[in-house]
Amino acid sequence: MSVFLQRLSAVEWPGFRGPSGNGVVATQRLPTRWSATSNISWKIELPGQGWSSPIVVDGKIYVSSAIARESVPDETASDPTAFDLCLLVLNAADGQLLQTVKLFKEPKSAPAIHSKNSHASPTPLYDDGRIYVHFGHQGTACVSTDGRVIWQNDFLGYNPVHGNGGCPIVVGGLLIFSRDGADTSEIIALDKTTGAVAWRRPRDVIADKKFSFCTPLVLAEDARVQLILPGSNVVQSIDPSNGQEFWRVTYDGYSVIPKPIYDSGLVFICTGYNRPSLIAIDPTGAGDVTETHVRWQSNDGIPHTPSLIGLGGSVAMVSDKGIASCFEATTGKSLWKQRIGGNFSASPIRSGDLLYLLSEEGTCTVLDVGAEPKKLSSNVLGERSLASPAVIENDLLIRTANALYRITDGDESLKN
Repeated sequence: MSVFLQRLSAVEWPGFRGPSGNGVVATQRLPTRWSATSNISWKIELPGQGWSSPIVVDGKIYVSSAIARESVPDETASDPTAFDLCLLVLNAADGQLLQTVKLFKEPKSAPAIHSKNSHASPTPLYDDGRIYVHFGHQGTACVSTDGRVIWQNDFLGYNPVHGNGGCPIVVGGLLIFSRDGADTSEIIALDKTTGAVAWRRPRDVIADKKFSFCTPLVLAEDARVQLILPGSNVVQSIDPSNGQEFWRVTYDGYSVIPKPIYDSGLVFICTGYNRPSLIAIDPTGAGDVTETHVRWQSNDGIPHTPSLIGLGGSVAMVSDKGIASCFEATTGKSLWKQRIGGNFSASPIRSGDLLYLLSEEGTCTVLDVGAEPKKLSSNVLGERSLASPAVIENDLLIRTANALYRITDGDESLKN
């Protein structure tokens, strides 16, 4: 099973893709119909910009943001800082902004980012009373739930391409993430209590374009824990305790973004640009298993950006161009395909038989993937949306370019 253990009574949404780490939620009572003015519990304008998802811990919402320095009235125009990289803390009940914790400064001379990226794209992570906030090449920080900065690490900078993206994950006492930039390609583990480097693992693969933006999958099967993390031209299975490699599969691809998932005894990865493939891998091997443990692969409608979603025996996805599709997990047989419309960056979530697919244009399609897949509803907020949705109780949290919405069931009017 995929490992992402939390005390769910207080921790409702601890990191990217939720408590399961794969976008599957326990509640089957999420709202299915809303608009910009109906079934909205609250809406709050967020300072700054970012495409990280919110996390929910003990009645508070934590989300990262890059706040432009010119929007801070007490700063002068001569300051070399372009953005304050911050953690925002909100009251989950009403959306009230409780704290703005400044962590790093992004200089005006920082490398340019992709037009679809932000300076605050990795989702924060909660573990054991602490919030880990990652800004890629700009630094990583550990913050208490009351906003006290415990440690900051800004000495692992590298030359990025298009900005930052992948999220870290905690395994035992380690905080693990990738550093895949223009000329750096490695997996790194920090001591989660101090921020000191515990181990580093090079990708050890030839790649003309080294940059990628992937979030690790942690898998505990057959008495071993594996950290599985794709990058340019290779996916590696690593022993998270020491960085030693269990196995690898090589392919042709770079700028890998979707987080891997595990379903039906197989690990599923996407290979990135130029044309992405979906590869199903038996994770029980050792060494280079490219020729021995790849069970099937497909390049039909595979996403560059949104992560996959497991349905228990099948694997569903939505492509960047708005085509939803599903494959049988063990064979790769195409089960269905449906045009949703729009463009997609956010990863889907699943509640029972319902898939929630949030487009960049701010329309969330609820797709019933029971016996016969059918569109249940299309819900329009009408604001640019690249962040993946989160869940709080039986409600949805959706971040748009400028705001955060709490969406509820029922017929509530907009309160804020």
